[in-house]
Amino acid sequence: MLAALLALSSVASSAIPAPEPVPSAAPPPAEPKTAAVEQAIDKLETQVKSWGGSVGVAIVDVDSGKAIAVRHEADPKNPASNAKLVTAFAALKLLGPAHRYKTGLYGKLDGDRVPELVLRGEGDPSLDAGHLWTMTRELLTAGIKRVGAVLVDQSYFDEKFVPPAFDEQPGEWAPFRAPVSAVALDENTVTLSVRPSSKGKDATVRVDPPGFVDIVGTVRTTKKSDPEKLTLDLVPKGDRLEARVGGHIPEGSRVMRVRRRLDDPRLAPGHALREVLESAGIKVEGPVKLGGAKEKRLLASHRSEPLGTLLRALGKDSDNFYAEMIFKSLAGGKKGRPASAESAAQTVTEVLEDAGVFEKGIVVKNGSGLFDANRLTAWSTASLLRTALRDTAIASDFVAQLATGGVDGTLRGRYRAWANRGAVRAKTGTLNSVASLSGYVLAPPGRSPLAFSILVTNVSGKVSAVRPLMDKVVDAAAKELWAAR
Repeated sequence: MLAALLALSSVASSAIPAPEPVPSAAPPPAEPKTAAVEQAIDKLETQVKSWGGSVGVAIVDVDSGKAIAVRHEADPKNPASNAKLVTAFAALKLLGPAHRYKTGLYGKLDGDRVPELVLRGEGDPSLDAGHLWTMTRELLTAGIKRVGAVLVDQSYFDEKFVPPAFDEQPGEWAPFRAPVSAVALDENTVTLSVRPSSKGKDATVRVDPPGFVDIVGTVRTTKKSDPEKLTLDLVPKGDRLEARVGGHIPEGSRVMRVRRRLDDPRLAPGHALREVLESAGIKVEGPVKLGGAKEKRLLASHRSEPLGTLLRALGKDSDNFYAEMIFKSLAGGKKGRPASAESAAQTVTEVLEDAGVFEKGIVVKNGSGLFDANRLTAWSTASLLRTALRDTAIASDFVAQLATGGVDGTLRGRYRAWANRGAVRAKTGTLNSVASLSGYVLAPPGRSPLAFSILVTNVSGKVSAVRPLMDKVVDAAAKELWAAR
């Protein structure tokens, strides 16, 4: 029985074996009662309707596929970050849990010199300056002392950096709205750090990653009782940026950090690489520019963590940048280069169709669920979850990337009563007028897990009030499932 194979102590850490046949003489397991679940759904729907919103609910027995409870389950709705479940499912199906993204340095050798050093990537969302240092040390080991120009090859992705629907909030400079690119450093953001000095002196200001942003202005250190005040404007300056800073920071205070997304991320990794090369003692003689797609000789490389590990940024932390990078990368091999969001959406839709979970009204446009881009139904989402859990090739990694109720991620403060059992594994979703929650209630031995999806829309200003009502639905399902032993 599948439930026995998904023992709570091992679901996230070991591969799930193929189900063993159930002996014909074995009595059927008890099914959870549904009265309390239906009552919780009634309360959710009544309250949401009073606010002018609507709900979609589907709770499904994973072993049998039987609907335990449904409500408007076929109505397409904006799933918010529950769209990341689709991205994770498609990525695991297409690439596999062990897939690692490759970033490399390429170029021809001319003695101890590389005339054109090419930095090339295929969509690794986790690349940082430390990885550039690792590759630079490989160059030093190979005896390379000089580089002509530094080229950044962004050709694995197209040049539409802004994911679909992100332009609905164009003036937002927060990191959650960062653009995507084939070579992306520090999630295509820059971080300004301000460390106070002694009263009356300039604070220490730095920007990471290095090399792409020039700092103009000063931040003064004031007396300890003064409040913090920091101004920051990022202004294009040629192919780089200028950070215009001002304000003050009190003596003895913590380091202030401000993180902003980049607008055009294409050359930022190249400038950071140039800074790293020169810091390591490799002289860079020429400019940083785009190009190098035809260069084939690999000089140094870095591989990301396995996809199964990277996906935890999606399921547990709801990282939009990771979601959009992985989403777009899915079109890199199947649909040819350069990958586009449109080709990625088509690829993901085909995965849903092949898995038998695509329904009329489903719309896939971006990989994160931000803004008004996607449409899912509660039934299709619960069906996807059921399909993932029954697929032994991806089940462990798919479950492991979800937040565990009362333990970690976006569910750290919810379902604490189930934390010791690790029973609630789910993905949250939040927009201004959308609240969603989809995942699993994992079962005790002898019982089948439940897959559930709760999608609530058109509740502007009431999202925080919706969450406890959704939680009561899941809590009721968990209580009845565990009581059915």
